[in-house]
Amino acid sequence: MHRVMIALLALTMPALAEPKLDPSGTWLTPGGDAHIRISRCGGGYCGTVAKILTGETRDVNNPDPALRGRSLVGVALSSDMHPTLEGWEGSLYNFRDGKTYTGKLAMKSQNALELAGCVLGGLICKRQVWSRVN
Repeated sequence: MHRVMIALLALTMPALAEPKLDPSGTWLTPGGDAHIRISRCGGGYCGTVAKILTGETRDVNNPDPALRGRSLVGVALSSDMHPTLEGWEGSLYNFRDGKTYTGKLAMKSQNALELAGCVLGGLICKRQVWSRVN
């Protein structure tokens, strides 16, 4: 019995060691209104607004009145996305409503990145899938 468990564990080890798909690159939001650049930072990933394609170009919904006049291009949406078994977790700033959520990133394919913004300790999440631009 002991040998069977060790053999099964050994068979699963290569699968656990395989690297996850890399979310680095530029992504188009589902509404087609922005390009978001995801890049490595520290032990995880960071996301910044690379380009606004439609809609408001200033951070008008920011809870800090002093930041509402700044350009959205260059605004950090996430800076602390650390790896988990399913992808990455951290905080996500939604410039469309000015709120910061508990966030999750998960690669669905090489060209599809799922984001989840959650409240109530991750109990309620709103998900969307971004498409890779490059």
